[in-house]
Amino acid sequence: MSKKIFVTGASGCIGHYIAEFLIKDTDYELYLLVRNKDKIKFNYQERKGINIVEGDLLTIEKYQELLSSINIAILTATAWGDPEITYKTNVEKTLELLNLLNPENCEKVIYFSTASILGNDNKLLAEAGTIGTDYVKTKYQCFTQLKNLKIYDKITTVFPTLVFGGDENKPYSHLSSGLPDMIKYMNLIRWFKADGSFHFIHGQDIAKVVTYLIENNTKNKELVLGNEPITANETITNISKYLGKKIYFQLTLSLSLANFFIKIFDVKMADWDRFCLNYRHFTYQNYVNPKTFNLESYCGNINELMKIHNI
Repeated sequence: MSKKIFVTGASGCIGHYIAEFLIKDTDYELYLLVRNKDKIKFNYQERKGINIVEGDLLTIEKYQELLSSINIAILTATAWGDPEITYKTNVEKTLELLNLLNPENCEKVIYFSTASILGNDNKLLAEAGTIGTDYVKTKYQCFTQLKNLKIYDKITTVFPTLVFGGDENKPYSHLSSGLPDMIKYMNLIRWFKADGSFHFIHGQDIAKVVTYLIENNTKNKELVLGNEPITANETITNISKYLGKKIYFQLTLSLSLANFFIKIFDVKMADWDRFCLNYRHFTYQNYVNPKTFNLESYCGNINELMKIHNI
């Protein structure tokens, strides 16, 4: 008997990549929760066993009977913008969904959080829970409550770093949609050096890892998803070289200089924005990507990222 997989957020960027992998590479019975079926760009009629569930987390109680029969749940759905809806979706209704799963039937849950709630040591970052954006704060709140659930020992939490992805057949992530505009400013950006570092990962590589986690068990139940860390200076240098733009000298964009520009141009910054400006190095320990599991990576560096986006 084929296993039943329930995926939330299937019409989103990451959801599209995961759904496509599951449709093409598995014969599982799929139940894909989407708010609007018209936003689906993958072929959900490609094979039998693909069920579109039109709805959202705010009415998740309607699917109690279905959820009690699910073997694997992949929770990518999230919300931001309206504070009330963000909290209800990311905390209340996500926890309600997890409580509706039957621990006797459900073998695994892959829950999507965000690396923004973690510090460099992969432990919870206190500021994320106090001054984070509504999105960050609710992800922090939900994660801290998972341990109280009956199904907790079945949950693997993944913490994506900066997510790129999207094409003509998939919606673009927030970062990918803004990448062309950033490239326009490279004539200016290339003359500056900045202290900072980060990880990024492409949606297709996230889907590869998720597919692996469905089929395999890992000792670690909390996984940061990202490629090798890269510094801000390396990013500027690599993109400039890729675009054929030479760098003859660079000015150091120090914290004091950044604060000067913020003051001069009267830039409004929330407490979380200010914290991120001072924190600068959003890097983590024991991060994973397809290569970790001996799988081929789709996008592992800046040059590949530029090529994928046809830049």
